[in-house]
Amino acid sequence: MSKQFDVVVIGGGPGGYIAAIRAAQLGMNVACIDEWKNEKGGPAPGGTCTNVGCIPSKALLQSSEHFEHANKHFAEHGITASDVKMDVSKMLGRKDTVVKQNNDGILYLFKKNKVAFFHGLASFVKAVDGGYELKVSGAAEETLVARQVIVATGSNARALPGTPFDEVNVLSNDGALRIGAVPKKLGLIGSGVIGLEMGSVWRRLGAEVTVLEALPVFLGAVDEQIAKEAKKAFDKQGLKIELGVKVGEIKNGKKGVSIAYTNAKGEAQTLDVDKLIVSIGRVPNTIGLGAETIGLKLDERGAIVVDDNCRTSLPGVWAVGDVVRGPMLAHKAEEEGVAVAERIAGQHGHVNFNTIPWVIYTSPEIAWVGRTEQQLKADGVAYKAGTFPFLANGRARALGDTTGMVKFLADAKTDEILGVHIVGPMASELISEAVVAMEFKASAEDIARICHAHPSLSEATKEAALAVDKRTLNF
Repeated sequence: MSKQFDVVVIGGGPGGYIAAIRAAQLGMNVACIDEWKNEKGGPAPGGTCTNVGCIPSKALLQSSEHFEHANKHFAEHGITASDVKMDVSKMLGRKDTVVKQNNDGILYLFKKNKVAFFHGLASFVKAVDGGYELKVSGAAEETLVARQVIVATGSNARALPGTPFDEVNVLSNDGALRIGAVPKKLGLIGSGVIGLEMGSVWRRLGAEVTVLEALPVFLGAVDEQIAKEAKKAFDKQGLKIELGVKVGEIKNGKKGVSIAYTNAKGEAQTLDVDKLIVSIGRVPNTIGLGAETIGLKLDERGAIVVDDNCRTSLPGVWAVGDVVRGPMLAHKAEEEGVAVAERIAGQHGHVNFNTIPWVIYTSPEIAWVGRTEQQLKADGVAYKAGTFPFLANGRARALGDTTGMVKFLADAKTDEILGVHIVGPMASELISEAVVAMEFKASAEDIARICHAHPSLSEATKEAALAVDKRTLNF
């Protein structure tokens, strides 16, 4: 016998579990289906983000940063630490604990909000009167009927043609988070977020890391001035980044991986590494969903086609997160999940794509919101720019991390903030002030006139806003 629900959410990642909780808060009878398993075969909700993405990568970044500080920077503080070693298995164990805490936290939230959870693969069976029939294939097969369905099935790592992931030598983000020992030589194809973060982890632990990037520019989506500053820092750290390469044949053997490529000068090169991480983007995940069974429309990328409100081609079916258009970011998925739940309830859910922050959790961190200087130039927008270096910030000096800057871009006539770009310590936290300011249509002068605590890194934000009007006080 089928179980009836007002809303069934397919996928328990950031978009899915948040949508389920918000729908339950709004008084609906809600179920969430997720197939992710932990090592023991039990449920592990949280999607890629919690299991093999945002959360575990931050855990490894933190561990590796502590290791680097102990080895290279403690002495500056008068701390003697000799013979510092990294127990990789212990580091991975801590990462797994952090992941499990998040998995368990989501299951607790489902219980607290009275969301029914089903562990298994969800697929559409057919449209029925007043909704859709869904099958859950898991330890116990279930049939659910939903008045409304929210698809939040996320994305999968994109493999290189002809070079499948074996998660032993050729790694996706999943395998990159489970490397059992520090490789002597590590190769990365793609200098995106995952590539740079994983490269940073293993570089700090002693690996010789080479990044091969097809594009001729580094971090093309980032403001050019900020990207150049970041590249300078990565070069200094010993992260070898080759731009404008064309990858050829890849041989995966018992002793490692050999990558043939042509460099930017057109010269044939070979890179031999112990492990290769492929980070060339992600593809929407609709595997096993049964989209074709009910005629759910997909685009040429395999993403579910939705309108501005996340409605699909079928009445009562919605989709959010990585499986639809827009940036593949966990927080974008969360915002869409909340908005859809509110729309189902007859409210006016809202997502502003122009104020979604982006972060790369390297050291220095890189964070931005709004448009870049190159975008404003291309669009013919008259603007003013202001920058302030962390080198002139008292708190950054005390931290011993003065790399980078804060950059403001404001409309030349109205002074409205059009973009804020940060490379430096705690950029991921500092960017929130810019997001709030832009949501409220603030001007650069508004930020320049707000009192910021001293000494704090946030003073660099105030000073960059002052710099728009060429009146910094500390530089």
